Amino acid sequence: MTSRLRFNGPLRYRAKSSATLFKAMAAVCLRRLRKGPFSAAWNLAAEFGTEILRRQLAVAFEMTDVNQARSYLDSFAIHSSALSKVSITDVTLKDFKGSWFIPKDIDPAITVLFLHGGGYAFYPKSSYSNFSAMIALTAKSKLFALDYRLAPEHKYPAQLTDATNAYRWLLSDGVNPQQLVVLGDSAGGNLTLALLLSLQDAALPPPALAICLSPATDFGAWGAGEPVNSEFDWISQAMTLHWADWFCPLEQRSHPLVSPVNADLRGLPPIYIQAGGSEILLPSIQMFAERAKEQGTDVVLETWPAMNHDFQMLGYDVPQSADAMNRIGEVIASHIAPTKEQTPVL
Repeated sequence: MTSRLRFNGPLRYRAKSSATLFKAMAAVCLRRLRKGPFSAAWNLAAEFGTEILRRQLAVAFEMTDVNQARSYLDSFAIHSSALSKVSITDVTLKDFKGSWFIPKDIDPAITVLFLHGGGYAFYPKSSYSNFSAMIALTAKSKLFALDYRLAPEHKYPAQLTDATNAYRWLLSDGVNPQQLVVLGDSAGGNLTLALLLSLQDAALPPPALAICLSPATDFGAWGAGEPVNSEFDWISQAMTLHWADWFCPLEQRSHPLVSPVNADLRGLPPIYIQAGGSEILLPSIQMFAERAKEQGTDVVLETWPAMNHDFQMLGYDVPQSADAMNRIGEVIASHIAPTKEQTPVL
């Protein structure tokens, strides 16, 4: 195992997370003794990671105060060695804030604008700092992780406004859009697609590539039709409905900038999508990819069988997660041409 546990914040939340962690470990061990792995495709790290994520979120949604839920979710994280390999610098400007993650041992020519998940309502910085570091190292890039305003205090389009301001700032700071990647997971994947559409409307130069990990693509479908849940996923339809209620009113959920599946997708830059084969968002992700292809957009969807929502966050100890992270690096390298200084002399 290359990962380690870390507890943060007030003692009452650390104690509660410790109890949740113990229950998750006990449940996984007992289940494996009785029935074997929950999924034949999962190793112990995947099963434990899924169980703790499911239980942590369930506890958070039982809390009536969203700020308490945020503090609780940020009280525990599983960290890899990635954090020791990057420098982290916080940035606070008038229109937005965030943090730079810059690998220590490489000279990155590529820039990643990272838009985090969390249902537009949560940003567990301890967990996401680890994930941001992993992405920066995988992409061999400097990475700016945007700390956008959260719902329900700030509803749509506050998050898109923050993302657009951050993108404009990167361009004004000299970042070449041909060397720029926008990457987001879950709600951040939704925000990535909305940002592409917004940039197009504003006639701003697009990034070289957009990467979406388990993106939410159709808020309007949440709650419509038969309930959609998966025993292997760690999010539920009830949670997605709660996030949607916090994010925007019902009448806005079919808007193209909220549900990109309804957008005119012609002329967008290349989009690379990863999804879990057992996640509840997969049908809407597949529908988005199909509609984008029908409109001539360069979109690639890769699915990992038996994996769940945002499985990349499970880290290097899970083979499927490590493989998906490696694919991100390969896709970035294949889409972004080296600068003149990097071009090898033959």
